[in-house]
Parts: sequence; structure tokens; C-alpha cells
Amino acid sequence: MKVNGQDMRTIWVENDTVKIIDQRFLPHELKIIPIENLEDARAAIADMKVRGAPCIGATAMYGMAVSVRNDPSGTAVKTAYDVLNASRPTAVNLKWAIDECMKAVDGLAEAERADALFKLSAKNCDDDAQMCSNIGDYGKTLLDEIAKHKDGATINILTHCNAGWVATVDWGTAISPIYKAFNAGMDVHVWVDETRPRSQGARLTAWELEQHGVPYTVITDNSGGHLMQHGLVDICFVGTDRTTATGDVCNKIGTYLKALAAFDNNVPFYVCAPSNSIDWDMQDGLKEIPIEVRSGEQEVGWITGRDEKGVIRRVTTMPDPKKTRNDAFDVTPRKYITGLITERGITNASRAGLLQLFPEKT
Repeated sequence: MKVNGQDMRTIWVENDTVKIIDQRFLPHELKIIPIENLEDARAAIADMKVRGAPCIGATAMYGMAVSVRNDPSGTAVKTAYDVLNASRPTAVNLKWAIDECMKAVDGLAEAERADALFKLSAKNCDDDAQMCSNIGDYGKTLLDEIAKHKDGATINILTHCNAGWVATVDWGTAISPIYKAFNAGMDVHVWVDETRPRSQGARLTAWELEQHGVPYTVITDNSGGHLMQHGLVDICFVGTDRTTATGDVCNKIGTYLKALAAFDNNVPFYVCAPSNSIDWDMQDGLKEIPIEVRSGEQEVGWITGRDEKGVIRRVTTMPDPKKTRNDAFDVTPRKYITGLITERGITNASRAGLLQLFPEKT
């Protein structure tokens, strides 16, 4: 995707150094930082320098690679696995990525391990970009159908959190269909939930749409249902941090409420779900998915932004910033989901539907 008119990914290798965009500084500064050791990778994930399930997975995989390059011993490999696995709990891509790393080094001599992991990481990034591109192609077919019924009028799409290219390696999941439609000349407009408490919508989705030229409007998190009641939303696209084998979806806190509003107003609600975000071992999202509870004081009690003089500041609007709770994700039961958009096609949110697209998981 584009940043200042130049093609860019969220993670890449330059002169043998892994580099990432530190998303904490967006939209005010495009800051590039290196991943040179295990602690760099752990901190990038835990401190949300990177976020979004696919981007977390890609960072974890490269984190294994740089760690093994520094120390290829079996003990160090296991340590890297354990450290990265503990860095964040909810996104299934993280464990999937480091499990793939362990498979890749199994049986290899120490001298061969780092090269194998760097090759695996590069392939994973290319595969992830292709998956997201495919999701965009399938999602665009839904927008094509809406366009036929609107006689050329603007298609209004609502999205929550950031599931664009900065949450993946390239293209994004929930925003990929929008990019595909916009690139094809369709008249689209995006309602961007601000997505408190970290404002990933207002900070990140709005930034990348701005960079690409896609029309958008940032709205408060509680506005979506009102807009749907007044016919101002044609379809909802959201991403996923973990989708169960039965079609329940865990995503950024607030997704469930948008799904309820969409269900009540007959607005199609689609989850863009790459296969490496599907947890084939989980059946009941409400009972089984671990929900990360982050620092309420740091993320809810205090807000970071740029003031009218251009100075970035942290401020609080509360009498006591400590008196907060910060559940980072919620679970949307499958009955409220119109469909899942994967890299292999669109299906209903159910075990049977997913197995039609992924029969090898039977």
C-alpha cells in the first residue's frame, strides 16, 4: 500500500535488518524501528508497536528468526518460543507463527536454523499479503452487488478498529475490499469508528485511508447504530483476532455492539478472516477465547494527541485515571455474523461453512 505515494509494507528486511513501523506514533509521525533481538520483538508485540493479528504473527516469526540468528542453540530456540508466546494472549496468529517456526527448525543443524527461519518469515509475509488481496477480491463482490442496487450512489461501509494494511503485512483484511473497490473506480465512503481506548480507527484506519485517497468520516464509537437506523450504512466489514472453528469471532472491544446494531437493522455484517486467524481447536468463543485486559490507567485514563500548537501531549479527562477497566476484545457470537470472508471465499459463520472452504481441517 501507499505512504506518501510510495509502496510500503508493515514489516520488511533491509540490509539484513528487520524493520517495522512503530504504530504508536501514527498518524503524527512515521517512525521506523529495527527488530534486532528477541527483546525487540517481544516489546514490539507487548507494547503495541505492532498490532493486528496478522502483523503480530509476522513480527513474532521474524522475532524467532533474529533470535535464532543471535543464538541458534536448542535452549535459545525454546526460550524465544516461550517469550514470544507470552507477549500477548488473544491473537491466534502469534502462536500459529511461532509453531510454524518450531516445525521449520525441527531436525536442522544449528547453523541452518536462522536461514530457514528468515526464508519462512519472508514467505509468510508474501503469503499474508496474497491472502489479504484475495479477501479483498471476494469482499469487493459484495460491494459490486450493493452498487447494482444503488444506481451509482455512494456505498457507505462501516468498520471498527483497524483491520487495514497496518494491521497485516499489506492490503489489510476488512479494508482490503474497500481498497479493491476504490481502485476499480467505485464510489465508496467509510464510516471509521474512532475505536477507544487506543483510537486505532481514528489514528490508523483514517491515516491509511487518507494516504490512499479513500473518502472517510471518523465517528464516535456509539454512533454506528444511529447511522444504521437512518439507512446510512450499507454494509459492515470488521477484522478478527481469533475466529473459532464454529464461527464465533473475537475482535477489538466494541465489535459485538456493532454486530448487534447491524443485526437489528438488517445491515450485512461481515468478518474478514484469513485462515491463519482461525483457531480450529476452539468451539465456543465466549467460554474459550482468552480476553486480554490491559492497563486501564494507561490506555483509558490518559489520552495522547497533538494540541493546537503541534505539541504531542498526554491528558486525562477523569477525576481519577486509576478507576478504569480495559478489556481489549469482545466476542461476537456467530448468529450475528452475516458471513466470513476468507482467502478461499465467503461462507456463513459455522463449522460446516468453514469446512466447505477448508476441507483439510475435517
